[in-house]
Amino acid sequence: MSAGREVGGSRWHAVWVNGALVALAIVSLAPLLWMVSVSFMPTGEASRFPPPLLPSSTTLDNYRELFMRTGMARNFANSLLVSGAITLGSLAINAMAGYAFAKLRFTGRERVFQVLLAALVIPAQVAMLPLFLMMKQMGLVNSYWGVIVPALATVFGIFLVRQYARSIPDDLLEAARIDGAGEMRIFFRIVLPMLKPVLVTLAIFTFMGAWNDFMWPLIVLTDQAHYTLPVALATLSREHIMDVEMMMAGAVVTVLPVLLLFLALQRYYIQGLLLGSVKG
Repeated sequence: MSAGREVGGSRWHAVWVNGALVALAIVSLAPLLWMVSVSFMPTGEASRFPPPLLPSSTTLDNYRELFMRTGMARNFANSLLVSGAITLGSLAINAMAGYAFAKLRFTGRERVFQVLLAALVIPAQVAMLPLFLMMKQMGLVNSYWGVIVPALATVFGIFLVRQYARSIPDDLLEAARIDGAGEMRIFFRIVLPMLKPVLVTLAIFTFMGAWNDFMWPLIVLTDQAHYTLPVALATLSREHIMDVEMMMAGAVVTVLPVLLLFLALQRYYIQGLLLGSVKG
């Protein structure tokens, strides 16, 4: 009897836990699903009270208006260019720096790394003014490079790669050096393939952060032709504040690429985090 009660109790416990998780998932997804639904509604339908959950008639007019009249296609291309360049450059620089801090011996290595970690506690907003002045002196204000260059190396990226690279056996690297391989050849032929899981994780983090970044592109870009999607959407909301359906279409266009990227690569993302935490 006691064993049967324990089994029955564990089943009810599982039901309650799963039910709570489902409820939380519904609450989390409801705003996103309503956003998608509103983007397909005819103009003005979302402003009714109470707001409808589903469109009375599905239409793509909001997306056509968004891309044909407001120039959102150019902003989408800008975001893709900036995010792609930041991701590729960040992977190259952070991978080499993280490997150097993990496996190469040089004077002041630990002290420099401690200074980098200390920089993590400084809010990014504090550095924006001096960073903007530096970009101005370099002539990079109102250019794509003004958005790309400051994001090419991050303390988080260096730390993530370093923690993972520490798991690479020193004997393997020493054997390659004894065979006459140079450091660059060791890095590209041996180290880089072994860093693949953590680099995929870093690529997802970096691309999502660059795609969703609003504050820095807003500061450094002054020409609307250079605006990324988040900045363009904020500007558009001021001009078409009553056009809720088109605003929701713009939000869908902004959110959808990073959502699809995460869903497609989530297996590698989780693998990279878990391996890094176990081996680091």
